[in-house]
Amino acid sequence: MRNPVTILTEADLRRLVPLDLAAVDCIEDAFRALATQPVAMPPILRLDIPEHRGEVDVKTAYIPGLDHFAIKISPGFFDNPKLGLPSTNGMMVVLSARTGLVEALLLDNGYLTDIRTAAAGAVAARHLAREDAERAAVLGAGMQARMQLQALTLVRPIRSAAVWARDPKRADAFAAEMGARLGIAVSSAGTVAEATRDADAIVTTTPADKPILSAADVRPGTHVTAMGSDAEHKNEIAPDLIDAAYYVADRLSQTRRLGELHHSALVHRDFHELGQIIARLAAGRTSPDQITLADLTGTGIQDTAIAALALSRAQAAGAGAQFSL
Repeated sequence: MRNPVTILTEADLRRLVPLDLAAVDCIEDAFRALATQPVAMPPILRLDIPEHRGEVDVKTAYIPGLDHFAIKISPGFFDNPKLGLPSTNGMMVVLSARTGLVEALLLDNGYLTDIRTAAAGAVAARHLAREDAERAAVLGAGMQARMQLQALTLVRPIRSAAVWARDPKRADAFAAEMGARLGIAVSSAGTVAEATRDADAIVTTTPADKPILSAADVRPGTHVTAMGSDAEHKNEIAPDLIDAAYYVADRLSQTRRLGELHHSALVHRDFHELGQIIARLAAGRTSPDQITLADLTGTGIQDTAIAALALSRAQAAGAGAQFSL
């Protein structure tokens, strides 16, 4: 008996899984499951290749009730743009939760990771940012910065945004592109403080290894989503901002080891996770003047959830190539 396997390319997956509210809801459901179900999610397997500013993460999770689970291989080589190459790529293997047989290869080149990461930022903003948040700041000007701003506009009435990047030319290009794409006013800023001074929501998306955002840069009532710190050496958020904010983790065991919390004196204190807030097992924002901070390191459950969504849509549409093992 031969085992049929579906192969989906990046082009297939871009058609099947756009960044929209359905993707946001999919990732929100995954966070909820993490707080309410006996999810199996092992620690991240990580390989560092420092001489080429390279890193490879392997993530997975099993969600009870789903027919599939995914194993995601996610390289990030941050000098690649100098070579004219993307800094991230990767693939997902989808297996049957009943038999363990391979059911699909998702050759997404990191696209699904970009989608689920942006959707996670939208989920955090949906539950922690003020409902009237209309001014955004984005630190970083790469692909994830673009997707985070787009995702934010799905859940909050964003009317304007400012972007800061170490390379001013990249910030200018970001502002022109995203302003035209989203139909909002987007400007580039010369400093982090200039970008964030009027912001209701801030998203950090850089591979920084020293803090770029501190408490002095964040006004009362602002929500911050920190996306960049997913390794021990990375650090975008100054400890004084964690002290000043209502801190929420995607997975506390990860943020203590890899996230912004790893760099704080509060590393061993108990905090709530985003899934607990979604499931109403913990409070979200408690006042208009509260600073909230979501520390998102990326979880295997997000990968399984977005892969399952992609495969179900491919099966419904008859998409992808088929072969047998």
